[in-house]
Amino acid sequence: MNKVILVGRLAQDPEVRYTQSGKAVASFSLAVNRFGGQGQNTADFIPIVAWEKLAETCGNNLTKGQRCLVEGRLQIRTYEGNDGIKRRIAEIVAQTIEFLERKPQSNDPVTEAELNSFGRDVFPDGEIPF
Repeated sequence: MNKVILVGRLAQDPEVRYTQSGKAVASFSLAVNRFGGQGQNTADFIPIVAWEKLAETCGNNLTKGQRCLVEGRLQIRTYEGNDGIKRRIAEIVAQTIEFLERKPQSNDPVTEAELNSFGRDVFPDGEIPF
């Protein structure tokens, strides 16, 4: 089984392009924390590729720094560079992407603190306000 699930932050805005046949393809890198020994944390920058409708959704809704969950498969492919040398690349072909944060908007009156406090006012059973 070839299945990968990653949670991280976008290292840059998705780049959306179109193939000659008109299919959308989005590519971006996902910064994923890797916890090393002795309290050392590093990040791996993993290339992600999304196709068709998912690619357009990523291009319209994801921005650099936003957290998301990517579920897909590992693909290793070879290509020939401009210099004629064959190269190999490992990338994740996304099948689903979940946005874990809202896209920041400059005119949005809702703050991050308000979003994080939602649902904290839980009443004990005897004090339900209706």
